Amino acid sequence: MRQAVLNLEESMIRQVANAGMGRADVLRFWFGESDEVTPAFIRDAAVASLQQGETFYAHNLGLPELREAIARYATGLRCAGAAPINADRIAVTSGGVNALMLAVQMLVEAGDEVVAVTPVWPNLTAQPAIMGAQVKCVSLKPMAGEWQLDMAELLAAITPGTRLLIVNAPNNPTGWTLSRVEQEAILAHCRQTGTWILADEVYERLYYEPTPNGCAPSFLDIAAPEDRLVVVHSFSKSFLMTGWRLGWLVMPPSMTPHMGKLVEFNTSCAPVFVQRAGLVAIERTGDVTPRVVAHLKTCRDTLVPLLQAVPGVQVAPAKGGMYAFFRLEDQARFGDSLETAKRLVVEAGLGLAPGNAFMVNPGPEARGWLRWCFASQDLARLGQGVKRLDRWLGL
Repeated sequence: MRQAVLNLEESMIRQVANAGMGRADVLRFWFGESDEVTPAFIRDAAVASLQQGETFYAHNLGLPELREAIARYATGLRCAGAAPINADRIAVTSGGVNALMLAVQMLVEAGDEVVAVTPVWPNLTAQPAIMGAQVKCVSLKPMAGEWQLDMAELLAAITPGTRLLIVNAPNNPTGWTLSRVEQEAILAHCRQTGTWILADEVYERLYYEPTPNGCAPSFLDIAAPEDRLVVVHSFSKSFLMTGWRLGWLVMPPSMTPHMGKLVEFNTSCAPVFVQRAGLVAIERTGDVTPRVVAHLKTCRDTLVPLLQAVPGVQVAPAKGGMYAFFRLEDQARFGDSLETAKRLVVEAGLGLAPGNAFMVNPGPEARGWLRWCFASQDLARLGQGVKRLDRWLGL
């Protein structure tokens, strides 16, 4: 077996979840998904597709009508002056994870240097490592109550020898989001160094700051179609479709035919009935996403003040995403966050994700950090969870 695969660590989030699976008394906030079922009209579209016998292969790049719908949707979210996004830049994928892996397979070879902004969802640093790349991390820093990026440090890390920059904004787990000025500086610098940008923007619509188009700043607002930019999106978060495994890529049009070849050797295509569900979801986004975003903002605004009132907890409201990333201040008391998260499951009946799951080679700075997914239909569950945390800290 390849050493790069042998070196992979089991998902720390899964390790915590496995410790609590089957226990009815555990409040589960470990996974990054809402507990709300996919809307009926989306499920009905998949059922209708199956009843019509659409159980065969589709085009590698996705149904033409879905690619066209995604192109219209993505173009409609762009700010004034942005280049329109045509269907020849779209590939439909079997989930956002698959989209990310396809992009890495397309761009990264063994020995390449990849720069990643962390903390970040662990797949984004594991995927280039699987390909044999050397991953160099630039860490966000909590300053003045919120996470910030040291732009000078990031730009210094990206050199002509850097093949790929991976950046996730809005960020999982911190909620940090790139500003337009930061995006412009990164794009200009990567144009100079010849570095590709892989932008994970799956939380683009889950953004709580006021903007004209109702979403976070995107590299697609400022990039030209042929820029070395690949953007990943997913139906999972803003359309309540995590289990459906449907996503898409936006890329330079010259890359798209080659991406079709790569899809063939990975999954052949996304299932047609799943794509039919995605088509209805994106055509009726107004019936889903605004309500989801409004509810998630209420969840955030419910949870964060409760956490801030707990002695020994440091937390700031996230600008985007569906997570509170918080720190337990008493570092002498807690070991690494994986052990802390496991203890919380067993001793408090509270399921959270460990902070060091989102950091490469985590050191002492990872201690005490935990991620809480606040996407809960029942706001009272959030309050119950905070009470369990407060009681456990007081023991």
